[in-house]
Amino acid sequence: MFTEIARARIEKAGGQCLTFDQLALLSPLRKDAVCFSSTLCTDIEKTDDKGPKNAREAVRHFGPAPGVPHSYTKPCARFKGRKFERARGRRNNRGLGISY
Repeated sequence: MFTEIARARIEKAGGQCLTFDQLALLSPLRKDAVCFSSTLCTDIEKTDDKGPKNAREAVRHFGPAPGVPHSYTKPCARFKGRKFERARGRRNNRGLGISY
């Protein structure tokens, strides 16, 4: 997992080179541990300290096209002004709303 030069530098600085199995046994909560391989660390950290992935603002742009009926997808507008994809159905008091 480590090259000989990297292992020598880590051990010379007083650190340890562990496999992920050894790290899990030594410190289950991974306190004061540094991961050097990003692909392996992301596999372990998938459940740690992340919010829901659908809470991102970008997710509001996913789904059926913004003009399709009953679609609540946010349009990917070039500008954010009043005149750009903000007419009926996107603002209050512009008709085309849900009438009870």
